[in-house]
Amino acid sequence: MTEFQRLSQFFFFVTLFSLATLSGFAKSDSELVSELLSLQSRSQSGVIRFDDRSVSRFLSSAKTPRPYWILIFFDAAQLHDKQELHLRDLREEFSVVASSFVTNNQDPSSPSHGKLFFCDIEFKESQNSFSHFGVNALPHIRLIGPHQTLKESDQMDQGDFSRLAESMAEFIESRTKLVVGPINRPPILSKKQLAFIIFAWLIWMPFLVKKILGGKTLLHDPKIWLTGAVFVYFFSVSGAMHNIIRKMPMFLADRNDPSKLVFFYQGSGMQLGAEGFAIGFLYTIVGLLLAFVTRVLVLIRNKTVQRGFMIFALFVSFWAVKKVIYLDNWKTGYGIHAFWPSSWN
Repeated sequence: MTEFQRLSQFFFFVTLFSLATLSGFAKSDSELVSELLSLQSRSQSGVIRFDDRSVSRFLSSAKTPRPYWILIFFDAAQLHDKQELHLRDLREEFSVVASSFVTNNQDPSSPSHGKLFFCDIEFKESQNSFSHFGVNALPHIRLIGPHQTLKESDQMDQGDFSRLAESMAEFIESRTKLVVGPINRPPILSKKQLAFIIFAWLIWMPFLVKKILGGKTLLHDPKIWLTGAVFVYFFSVSGAMHNIIRKMPMFLADRNDPSKLVFFYQGSGMQLGAEGFAIGFLYTIVGLLLAFVTRVLVLIRNKTVQRGFMIFALFVSFWAVKKVIYLDNWKTGYGIHAFWPSSWN
């Protein structure tokens, strides 16, 4: 056998070996994608529950470049009660993005099909994974690209949570160049619930019309209107809408002593729910006293009773307003002395 024939056989075997190796890698990648798609289909929201073994199989041990992106939400069930972290809300928004992506890209011909998978990791189940990723605080969302290792992956900033699901979708599209598609939020009421409500409303309609014509509804009761007016007044002056929009907690645990609770936070940048309710209660007292003096007390003919209650109302109103001003001074650092000359201070 000539030297040329030996070289030809050598290159032939090398080529066969390379093709077999590449075929094995391709088959392995295909198996991983198929397994992830199967796990995704079994999840109602499209979010796959990962543990330490899953991280090792689909990320650490998988050959790079991987044919998919992985977006991981790091969760801790024991921290769901901490309202300031908003873990429950972010987890729900994460599920909304995942289900929207799966729905919008379920066609196998879609360029984004099987290229991105949404996963979550629970702290108690996967403490090693938290350590490998270097997760020290929550909320934490990490995007791992096809060429990236665990510690090279991209962390989602707090600003990417600002508009919840929409912000997460923008982050994904900007990093992966994949298309998430429109966000599909689940309806508040299911079709069965909506049908039941309509059916009950149609049955109750004749009785409602009869009560309205007879003037026997709650809307004809002056006490209901009085209670509603007081509630609207309290809701307005207590900052309750601010607490609802910003999802502010009623109180916080003291950082220096976790066994103590903080109901009043010093600083104008944040208002706790307990602060708003305290101020609203004081303002409501003043409002009710003013309403009583102007609408009820004037009907009493006994001058002594009128004067006595007027003195009491003025004293309580002065005390309540003084407390409100004191709290405002304490929170903001600005002094307000508009009720008496500065020389009296």
